[in-house]
Amino acid sequence: MSVSPDPTPYPLDHLAELAGRRGMGDASALVLRGEVLNHDELRLRVDRLAGWLAREVRETTGKGARVASWAAKGELTCLLPLAAARAGLVHVPINPLLKRAQAAHILADSGAVMLIGTAARLASLQDGDASAGCAVLEEADALAASYDAALEHGPSSADPADLAAILYTSGSTGRPKGVMLSHANLWLGAVSVAHYLKMQADDVTLAVLPLSFDYGQSQLLSTWVSGGCVVPLDFLFPRDVAKACAKHAVTALAAVPPLWVQLTEIEWPAEASAPLRRLTNSGGALTTDLVGDLTAIFPQADLYPMYGLTEAFRSTYLDPSLVAEHPTSMGTAIPFAEILVVRDDGTVAGAGEEGELVHCGPLVAQGYWQDAARTAERFKPAPQGSQYGGTAVWSGDRVKRSADGLLHFVGRRDAMIKSAGNRISPQEIEEAALATGLAAEAVALGVPDERLGHAVHLVVRGASDEAEQASLSKLLRGELPNFMQPQMIHWRDAMPLNPNGKIDRTALYRELASAPLEAAAKAEGAQ
Repeated sequence: MSVSPDPTPYPLDHLAELAGRRGMGDASALVLRGEVLNHDELRLRVDRLAGWLAREVRETTGKGARVASWAAKGELTCLLPLAAARAGLVHVPINPLLKRAQAAHILADSGAVMLIGTAARLASLQDGDASAGCAVLEEADALAASYDAALEHGPSSADPADLAAILYTSGSTGRPKGVMLSHANLWLGAVSVAHYLKMQADDVTLAVLPLSFDYGQSQLLSTWVSGGCVVPLDFLFPRDVAKACAKHAVTALAAVPPLWVQLTEIEWPAEASAPLRRLTNSGGALTTDLVGDLTAIFPQADLYPMYGLTEAFRSTYLDPSLVAEHPTSMGTAIPFAEILVVRDDGTVAGAGEEGELVHCGPLVAQGYWQDAARTAERFKPAPQGSQYGGTAVWSGDRVKRSADGLLHFVGRRDAMIKSAGNRISPQEIEEAALATGLAAEAVALGVPDERLGHAVHLVVRGASDEAEQASLSKLLRGELPNFMQPQMIHWRDAMPLNPNGKIDRTALYRELASAPLEAAAKAEGAQ
């Protein structure tokens, strides 16, 4: 039986108690490299880590102190979201792919009083990266201390409105922002996702996404709230994912579009693909071709396209039964979310009208940590007519709701290309390029241009044959109006990725925008 969408929030750490109360305590909960923990053992490890944290941190600094982790997937990073919450502390996970300077910024901005990490990452820190008031411990030492102390804490009595975690954005669009998530945000998000994904107690989730952002944490929390098992995996090659799926009979796999593209380009033996029941996607839209590839490789698995933003955990999903007919739709609101399409004048848009996606309800985060100005820009009063009211997240994403109630992504307000007076959706150009079959991945960007304002540039990974590359422009001329035609097409062997595994559009933009300046400087120097 799937999880009931009970709207009552509880302290986040109570997730560790659920399986035991439902009689599933001896079922597998977490597969580590050297051992497998059942749900009773998971609860005990959470108890002991929480008890140690309470002694080492809570008793000296008080409730709500921030504890950061900077480590690969494993026991520490999987337990800390619950253990820190149980100890009355706030977890600040740092993406293990980030470098020293980025980690130092997060430590300083969050005011973390403890950092637990792997030895190699901690060794990269320089003087001053961690403040004098921040204790720095190696992951193995912290875990060993929690075992030795044997200080069981027991479930907390936290107020669900209390802050539980600060998740920092990847920083690809400027200085990273710390999104403040409460116990209620994370609890209700886990219940919502587990319900609409129809997760079961015998599900096995392969956690390949970073645990430092919302989609990654959902792998843990939605699985455990349903009594299932998590297999954390840090992988080097896409085939490692297929091997792990076969080894552990994985039933649930979550990924972002660049990873799905790579996973469709490898061989999937039957023992790896057959056990999969559901595939979930967020962090970018699936293309029609990618949907076709996934359904061909995994015909028995339900495919769930989803849309989310860290500021509200998750917003929409498309029911698998509708994917074949509406492969690029964002779907409808998830449980506990109200999604409105709002015109520029603040009124709710009608069917077929473009507007801004506004997310209302109890999944809305508490704002940005110590950043009132940017909080005020994104977290504003809900539009009139909202059933929830209160504070809403104004996403900045432009969408339309069709007559059948399904939402469709148009583009980001700040990503729209303005060329020769035309507003151009990058997504439309990208979809046209992918539809030719010559591009495996495509990114359209507006590069500053004196004559046009912005010129359309298209970055493509795909065909290596020069003749096929040359034919892409011809095919696009037959599909797109003149004002949408790329001024230049740049071919790449690989796309740059940000720490969350998404295509790093900002890095591509910086590269393309700086190229004319570098060329001009070289020309001037040659004169």
